[in-house]
Amino acid sequence: MELKIAERIKEFMRDDSLTQVKLAEKLGISQTAISTWLLGKKEPSLRSLWLLADCFETDVDYLIGRKDL
Repeated sequence: MELKIAERIKEFMRDDSLTQVKLAEKLGISQTAISTWLLGKKEPSLRSLWLLADCFETDVDYLIGRKDL
């Protein structure tokens, strides 16, 4: 199974007109962490996935590509 985390985060950021800096502020994490996720260098931790899911009002399964909306 191919993880779609970066693609899904970018999609939500585009839809919500969020920059990496604004998303980082909303989540209480560094902009560098977001950048590494979007570049595919690292994957978010489980805690970060929960924060992302809450922020974008979705679930972790959608973020990682296990299901579609």
